[in-house]
Amino acid sequence: MNISIVSVGKLKEKYLKMGMDEFTKRLGTYAKINLLEVADEKAPESLSEADMEIVKKKEGERILSKISTDAYVIALAIDGKMKTSEQLAADLQSLMTYGRSKIVFVIGGSLGLHDSVLKRADELLSFSKMTFPHQMMKLILLEQVYRAFRIMKGEPYHK
Repeated sequence: MNISIVSVGKLKEKYLKMGMDEFTKRLGTYAKINLLEVADEKAPESLSEADMEIVKKKEGERILSKISTDAYVIALAIDGKMKTSEQLAADLQSLMTYGRSKIVFVIGGSLGLHDSVLKRADELLSFSKMTFPHQMMKLILLEQVYRAFRIMKGEPYHK
């Protein structure tokens, strides 16, 4: 299975990089992991709705350029469906069973995802109604994907 995470912005925090490196290494025994970062659009703190839409559109175009037509896309969105770790594991298992070997998770920038990305997504996934830093979400997502594989394989880790 090939799992990609496409995210907006460059990861700078060393502690997050270390955690991501660890889970990427652990996941290597289960799947090929590809972490893709697209540039975030520079924007001042206060933007009009129209300017926010322009920023999201530009970031969305960059995101979409990284997604192949045959990929199953799961976009992280606050309005998405919340799942337990077991449900995520079962859903990934089902995708693998039915030949969906390319899965792309998408994490938007600070303003969220453009409608074009949300429309391309096969599924919207929410981790919480709370807002998390999008860079931190990469680490949380990697950990949950790792946990899902451990659950699928019946291996110790999940509690």
